Amino acid sequence: MPQTVKLTEFTQTQTAAPWMTLPATQQPHWHHHPDYDLIEAELSGALPLVAHSEIREAKRALGLAALGEARVLQLGDCAESFSDVDPVTTSGKVRNIGRIASRLAERTGQQVARFGRMAGQYAKPRSSNFETIDGVDLPSFRGELVNSFEPDVFARRHDPERMLQAYDASASVIREVRAHWSGSVEELSGGPWVAHEALVLDYENALIRTDERTGEQFLTSTHFPWIGERTRQLENAHVSMFSAIANPIGVKVGPTADPETVVRLCQLLDPRHTPGRLTLIVRMGREDIHVALAPIVRAVQRAGHPVVWISDPMHGNTVTAESGRKTRHVTHIIEEATAFRHILETEGAHAAGLHLEVAATDVTECVGGSVPDENALSARYETLCDPRLNPEQALGVIDSVF
Repeated sequence: MPQTVKLTEFTQTQTAAPWMTLPATQQPHWHHHPDYDLIEAELSGALPLVAHSEIREAKRALGLAALGEARVLQLGDCAESFSDVDPVTTSGKVRNIGRIASRLAERTGQQVARFGRMAGQYAKPRSSNFETIDGVDLPSFRGELVNSFEPDVFARRHDPERMLQAYDASASVIREVRAHWSGSVEELSGGPWVAHEALVLDYENALIRTDERTGEQFLTSTHFPWIGERTRQLENAHVSMFSAIANPIGVKVGPTADPETVVRLCQLLDPRHTPGRLTLIVRMGREDIHVALAPIVRAVQRAGHPVVWISDPMHGNTVTAESGRKTRHVTHIIEEATAFRHILETEGAHAAGLHLEVAATDVTECVGGSVPDENALSARYETLCDPRLNPEQALGVIDSVF
């Protein structure tokens, strides 16, 4: 298996991207940095991180899921760390994805397309620009692509040089992921492929390349990018950029989404009604999903878009423990994912799979199973952002939902 991407597959996109003039939320404040233009130029001239042949194969696998012939599992860290970029850590994550995907395949009797939240999950949207740590107000941590996790005013400054670190880290992780593939790309049926939220437009836009054979534009930072709940506004930059790229793409759909908006997103992002093009990642919370999801499913089906439906049962079920740590209860995660499957199947749609935040180690960040109560959270609470399931908890979710 080749370990590098052929530069001849792509040419640089020279024209100015129209979406870069549109409104965009959750973006870093760093354009005043003296090296900003040089950094953007370096990224724009960098090698693509993934190949169009890999992207097309990921899209083909998602197409099978859209047709009800396969399942999808997307999992990994809430936020990656540059310090985790080493072969041993990456191999552990890939093996963890394979183990949990094997359980899903056993439970469903279908092949599973595997996607890791890795090789690019270095930026995070935040609900507030500031957070209080030990009584000190600091700029919020927005992922290591933007600023440092260290609780220091200087370290929390938005630094565009971190985009170059993110690129190098992603390249290292992707090389290790490829080492776990067997055979040619064309023989690769289940992944793992890499995925992340394409949040920071300065980084993502600089890595768009044109396939010189077909003229298609690909986002070469990842195989499968998604738009988050906070950045899916119809007239904003993220949706515009995603409408222009040929990757398979995802959109998070939360409890405030309405059928009309979701159908409009489908029209903008999947105008040709292509199986595997668009995945809707449902993250509504265990209570709101019972009211909000079914009308959206019906509307999308009436509009004729063959989307992939997967459940993110974690982001709508985050609570704060008495200690002040964020956590999630496994029972709540199972409750939402089970409701998701029931609603989809009642409406005659395929509940393709799950999008989970899962560590490859035995962390104690979510309550349930090996973490009996909130008092046990402190043993190995290691996340940079939101709480993750440990591998055994994730397997328990698979067994309970499927």
